[in-house]
Amino acid sequence: MSSPASAPNGRKVGLLFGSFNPIHTGHLILAHSMATHTDLDEVWLVVSPQSPFKVGQELLPEEARLRLVQLAIAGNDRLRALDVEFSMPKPSYTIDTLDELRRRHPGYHFVLLMGEDNLPGLSRWKDADRILAENEVYVYPRPGVTPTDSKPQPGVQVVDAPLLDISATFIRSCVRAGKSIRYLVPEPVEQQILAAGYWRT
Repeated sequence: MSSPASAPNGRKVGLLFGSFNPIHTGHLILAHSMATHTDLDEVWLVVSPQSPFKVGQELLPEEARLRLVQLAIAGNDRLRALDVEFSMPKPSYTIDTLDELRRRHPGYHFVLLMGEDNLPGLSRWKDADRILAENEVYVYPRPGVTPTDSKPQPGVQVVDAPLLDISATFIRSCVRAGKSIRYLVPEPVEQQILAAGYWRT
């Protein structure tokens, strides 16, 4: 397995993992900023069917969440929705997805995008040493998280990105209460959520 320094000379793609339950404006601004303000060629939004850290959390069906992501990024050729984990064993683990993507796209250089709040817990991830040895990690700031003053470990780069304190939990609570989610999500996403009656029962 090649290291980041010796990765094939191909497109450089950032991977933004999430349940996207639902995708919202904060996700989109972050993904687009990463795709246009760094050296990444694209950002792929990896819709996770079940995070090992969110077992038991009520989620929309994976296909419904994927559809919302597709609606949200339509027309943006720098962003792509990915369902690679849907056919993989659950719960999904980042290292397994990275291995599968390298198998499918051997000429691509993948970069893991991670919020600064997740960085301290990275050592608990499955095969964390392999993740760091074989991939670059771009860490973006998160609201309420004090920026790290320590020098990042090799392969980890802290990048600037807009700070937007929008949460999917808040959006779901608004929907349940019959309150507006306008501007919190793109208009096509809002229309689909309301038409399908998501989170209303």
